[in-house]
Amino acid sequence: MTERRNDSAAWQAARQWQERARQARPSTTMSGPKLVMTWLLFGVMMILGTVIGLFFLLVGWLMLPLVRRRMKKRMEQMRADQATDIDKEFYADHRPGGTQQVLEGDYQVKE
Repeated sequence: MTERRNDSAAWQAARQWQERARQARPSTTMSGPKLVMTWLLFGVMMILGTVIGLFFLLVGWLMLPLVRRRMKKRMEQMRADQATDIDKEFYADHRPGGTQQVLEGDYQVKE
């Protein structure tokens, strides 16, 4: 073992890899004004996003009573339609010779 530890092929490959990594790294850092402008732009975007989110939240809250009223009307209409359907079926079933629809199929009551 005449080779020293620092001269082995693995150490040389590691040094080459470090050198390539150093060259790939950007050498210039952001200047002061550029960094300040970036942070200001980011802050403005955050504030704008918050304001837009609060606006949509407020609009949603204001629309809740309207949507509730519309749903209430729709439910009342569905109940009225269902009550009308039940009345029709009740009177149709109690007539002599009336037909009835069931899940399995149609049949007629013969006397």
